Amino acid sequence: MTRPGRVLVVTGTDTEVGKTVATAALAAALTAAGERVVAYKPVQTGVVDDEDGDMPFVRGATGVPAYDGVRLREPMAPVQAATLEGRPLPALEEHVAAVRRYAAAADTVLVEGAGGLLVELDEHGRTLADLTAALASAGSAASVVVVVRAGLGTLNHTMLTLEALHRRDLTVAGVVVGSLGPVPSAIELANLDHLRTRAGVPLLGVVPAGSGTLDPEAFRSAAPGWLPDGHALVARRDVG
Repeated sequence: MTRPGRVLVVTGTDTEVGKTVATAALAAALTAAGERVVAYKPVQTGVVDDEDGDMPFVRGATGVPAYDGVRLREPMAPVQAATLEGRPLPALEEHVAAVRRYAAAADTVLVEGAGGLLVELDEHGRTLADLTAALASAGSAASVVVVVRAGLGTLNHTMLTLEALHRRDLTVAGVVVGSLGPVPSAIELANLDHLRTRAGVPLLGVVPAGSGTLDPEAFRSAAPGWLPDGHALVARRDVG
């Protein structure tokens, strides 16, 4: 029997830290390493009608299949956006079923969260952390990639997120810096050193600022170089 693909849950220390571009970079790097990758976002907010949003970006930049669970108009946390729109949110179990369905035909499913780790995804208050735990309980090899800022404040935000993951006994695959300019400041360099040596989890790589504007061919070619330790994710297929 073919083993179902593992799940990498991509969360951030906050909103607008570069999760979507990091998700696309992971997809491109894993695809370049020969993996079959699918991306999934349980709840996409802030999209109107046929506006693209995050998963269409991932699909366009990398060529991997990428799907939304539900799309909401207001650029808010999912529960609040759904309340304003008068729509029910899918239960967490529906997202678990969707991810496991995609995993049946993929080596890796990338699950991009909304905002940070503890943003609620359904009307029962369950979060991306709960989704990760539910996937692990259902037999999926699930681990978390944390996308972080490079600048001032990131160390506290990162360590708080990692502590929340460790307290829940969730496996952390590593950290990715979501955006870094061509001339890092002294603060950014010090933060990178701390993340590399003292965070207690692998620093998988750093995504250059502006990477999301590259054309797809350039993005796919460059992404593996942004994640020099990302190749280890292929070798660690039993992580989670």
